[in-house]
Amino acid sequence: MAADFAALKRDLQRRMDGALETLKKEFAGLRTGRASPALLEPIRVEAYGTNQPLTQLANIGVAGPGLLSVQVWDKSVVKNVEVAIRDSGLGLNPMAEGQVIRVPLPPLTQERRNDLVKTAGKYAEAAKVAMRSVRRDGMETVKAWEKDKKSEASQDDVKRWSDEIQKMTDAQIKTVDTTLADKEKDIRTS
Repeated sequence: MAADFAALKRDLQRRMDGALETLKKEFAGLRTGRASPALLEPIRVEAYGTNQPLTQLANIGVAGPGLLSVQVWDKSVVKNVEVAIRDSGLGLNPMAEGQVIRVPLPPLTQERRNDLVKTAGKYAEAAKVAMRSVRRDGMETVKAWEKDKKSEASQDDVKRWSDEIQKMTDAQIKTVDTTLADKEKDIRTS
């Protein structure tokens, strides 16, 4: 049974780590005062009859502290890339110059900063919900072992394993809170 629990614990940890990685990617897409290629990475572009990630159509680079540069590989999709960036909801106004699209980042207003902080909070809450769901799955599995007559899981084992799952969840949620606090600070001060 201990080997089964170790495998379960590894799986739960992997799933919680995945939720944390997703959160970090979502945070990278939230604009702060600094130019970052991660800001444009989530954008999808209608090209070649499908909806494709911008990163598969162009190189994204930093051309200055408040300027991103998008080098589109195929000039037939430059207009589509420009429209996708403009319509992304990020408040950006791209300018095409041949196959290069310059994306100046306007200074953040206090209102926009507050909106970004709220959005970051929503992303963090979604990550916590995902982690709690993983915890619930783990707890249900452990309780099922206790009820299974063939398993050798005692009540003490189940209690100890449940406590370990809870501690792992608490640590992950604390990491989410710390990551959120760092992102809020970054949004408010950049």
